[in-house]
Amino acid sequence: MSQPDASHAPQNPPAPPAAWAAPGAAPFGTPVGASPTPGLPDASPGWAAPPAGAYAPPAGYAAPAGYGVAPTAAYGAPAPAKRSGALGIVALALALLATIGASLSAAIASFNIGLGAGRQISSRPFTGDFDWSVLTPVRDWVLMGEVSFWVGTAIGVWALVQGIIAVVKGRGRGAGIAAVVIAVLGPIAFGAVVQGFLTAGLAAGTGIGG
Repeated sequence: MSQPDASHAPQNPPAPPAAWAAPGAAPFGTPVGASPTPGLPDASPGWAAPPAGAYAPPAGYAAPAGYGVAPTAAYGAPAPAKRSGALGIVALALALLATIGASLSAAIASFNIGLGAGRQISSRPFTGDFDWSVLTPVRDWVLMGEVSFWVGTAIGVWALVQGIIAVVKGRGRGAGIAAVVIAVLGPIAFGAVVQGFLTAGLAAGTGIGG
């Protein structure tokens, strides 16, 4: 019995049938007019989702507020609000008032105290003990000197505290630093002025200066 000729056998066997797909799976992608997000209603007929990045803003462009696009770094961070330097300027003005004003008032009072006390000392016999009664004729000038000292001290402390706050908060930092320095040196200047003018008044009152 002869064998069948192999040349008559089919060369390409038929492909098996395609696998069955579930009805819920769209074999050709999301149909036009259907919502691309599950659970949302279908869009109007003919609607199709735009491709990703189709409407992205160009590089360096910052969209206006309310459009949902974060500003890019092209414009940088917004400039901080400029702080007023009034705090430091006021502190500097107070420090100058405490130092110059109090020193000037004390200078006038000290010279007149020395002048009046010097005249009293020169008209009395010399004793080893200091007689405080020589200040009786110049008690008004003594009171003026005391008021100048206490008012200058109060204003100087105010200027010192406010100057420190201005430096810390950056509200007139340069003026605040100057206010702190002047307020610290104010008592030294006050004492030097009182000493100098009191000595000059005593010399003029006693006639030592000629």
